[in-house]
Amino acid sequence: MINMKQTVLFFGIVTCSLLSFGQQKTWTLQACVNHALENNISVKQGQNTLFSNEQDIIAAKGQFLPSVSASAAHNITIGGLEIDPGVFVSQTFNQSRLGVSLSQNIFNGFRTLNLYKQSKLTRETNELELNRIKDDISLNVVNGYLNILFNQETLETATAQYEFSEKQLKQVKELVDAGVQPKANIYDAEATLSRDAQQVTLAENSYNLSLLSLSQLLQVPFNDFYVEIIDIDAPSESLLYSSIDPVLNYALENRNEIKVAKKNIENAVLGTEISKSGYLPSLNFTYGYSSRASFTNLTDLEAAFFDQINDNKGHSFGLNLNIPIFSRFQNKTAVAKSKIQEENSLLNLEQAKLTLESNIQRAFTDAQAAFKAYDAAQKSLESQSLAFNNSKERYDIGAMTAFDLEQARVQLINAESSLINAKYDFVFKTKVLDFYMGKSLTN
Repeated sequence: MINMKQTVLFFGIVTCSLLSFGQQKTWTLQACVNHALENNISVKQGQNTLFSNEQDIIAAKGQFLPSVSASAAHNITIGGLEIDPGVFVSQTFNQSRLGVSLSQNIFNGFRTLNLYKQSKLTRETNELELNRIKDDISLNVVNGYLNILFNQETLETATAQYEFSEKQLKQVKELVDAGVQPKANIYDAEATLSRDAQQVTLAENSYNLSLLSLSQLLQVPFNDFYVEIIDIDAPSESLLYSSIDPVLNYALENRNEIKVAKKNIENAVLGTEISKSGYLPSLNFTYGYSSRASFTNLTDLEAAFFDQINDNKGHSFGLNLNIPIFSRFQNKTAVAKSKIQEENSLLNLEQAKLTLESNIQRAFTDAQAAFKAYDAAQKSLESQSLAFNNSKERYDIGAMTAFDLEQARVQLINAESSLINAKYDFVFKTKVLDFYMGKSLTN
């Protein structure tokens, strides 16, 4: 018995010490959400994707500009040269060539324009996808935070039950010493105290595990990680939405998964236009500048290097028209596959709407059921509190056995646990509806 008291006392001291230290360094709900959004790996990957998309946009813009290149070459030829019949000399011939070329696309079936539009659209789509990921992370953080508050309240309830059992044991001992109750009641009270001590340990473990879970979600060390304990008032029916229609209408217009699906349809349409460009002719303008200079060891009459470059310079201009006639069905199949992708994108939008509507309907129904469960749990706790107080009075005057009193106490504990469960379940279900309505989850 002494060891059990010491154990519970130790847990109480540790818990109080941790909570008092946590007051100096605690995480608020808003801080948790902000940290998760800034440091989550999926968010960082999404941000890197946007950076990559920006480079794709720059590259797509560059396709409107001409390409320019320069070239330089120098060749040396060494060998015999017949200058008269049967007369050969050794010759070393050097030749240098310089050139600049330019190529500008004039028309390619609007392919360049549509590729540029597609690069911008891809970035917009990925930005919406990143926002969707952030929304999901925020909801997960809120859920983890509420789970900590739930376990903290459960720990408080278990501790209060232990303290009550401790007082009850003391009272039973006094009654036994006075000869009012049999000594066997002491053993029953000690067994009850032991069970309550075990419940305190289990509740404390659940509380620590919920802290660990949230710290892992935030990717911060578990040591010295504590959250601000928010007093969750008794929720009321006013938190419920009277109708599902405003939630559903708002979500269908503003939820990121719907916007992503719509952007994918636009992307698929552009893909079809890009494929159709294969049927159209393309026109390209080219310009070239070239010059050369050469020297040989057989004579020293050649002009100077730069003089030869100036004398041998030349310019070339060209227009290249390419008219597709038969592409071995490549253009035909590309357009057909693009149209199939358009159909799939439309189907994906419909599926996204159906999934969203199903999730909202489930969340709405769950919230209503959670409030009914909370209301019923409140009434049950009131009844069990009255029943236990009545049993306690009867036990004190010897009209009820310790076993019957324990049964009444167990029912009271179950009612308290059910109320805590129902309260946090209802709060989270209403947060889910707020989530679909685009409201802040940290208020």
